[in-house]
Amino acid sequence: MDTKLILDLMLKGTINVPSLLIENYHAIGLNEQECMLLIEVHSFLINGNNFPTFDDLCRRMTLDETTCADKLQNLIQRGFLSIVQKKDNQIYSESYSLQPLWEKLIQFVYRTGSEHVAGNEQALYTLFETEFGRPLSPIECETLAMWMDDDHFSPQLIKAALRESVVSGKLNFRYIDRILFDWRKNGVRTLEQAKAHGSQVRRHQQTARTPQSEKSENHIPKMPAYDWLDKA
Repeated sequence: MDTKLILDLMLKGTINVPSLLIENYHAIGLNEQECMLLIEVHSFLINGNNFPTFDDLCRRMTLDETTCADKLQNLIQRGFLSIVQKKDNQIYSESYSLQPLWEKLIQFVYRTGSEHVAGNEQALYTLFETEFGRPLSPIECETLAMWMDDDHFSPQLIKAALRESVVSGKLNFRYIDRILFDWRKNGVRTLEQAKAHGSQVRRHQQTARTPQSEKSENHIPKMPAYDWLDKA
């Protein structure tokens, strides 16, 4: 058996199907047969056949021509497929276009991503109001938005700064802003970096404040909350 020849035949004419379609076809309203039919149309387009016949398509699938025609018409009506006119050397012809499908996929992914971000932001506002025990003032809401939109702090990092202020017993926006300012100045952009930086500055503060007489082998000093407002 000529394995190389078989592999060459398998790879010849390979088409790329966007993973977004494979992962999200059901979410945008397609079933398996409809998705496969659109992939077949995509295959013909890639290989230079802009308007495959019903017979061309159903030969590759377990559909008869009538069912294939009905499904294509339904896909056009639902905005997943379109028929466009093409002009080549003064000759007009019709062609299938998958642009509506790609646009639906892009819109779905963008909308899903936006909803996820919006959900994170709303959860952050709710967390702040829970910790403060009251609704946030307009200025506080604006400050919170600026941390995300202007300073580009992630919701996770802002939550960490909020927790730091709670532990320190200094729950106010000025204190949280000072923590975030210090983290940005020191290149802290992840939760892991924030934890490591916090441990480092606390050890430094404890060493500076512990009297020499207390630095014995058996003495375990308490780790006080770090005062970010006292940091130069």
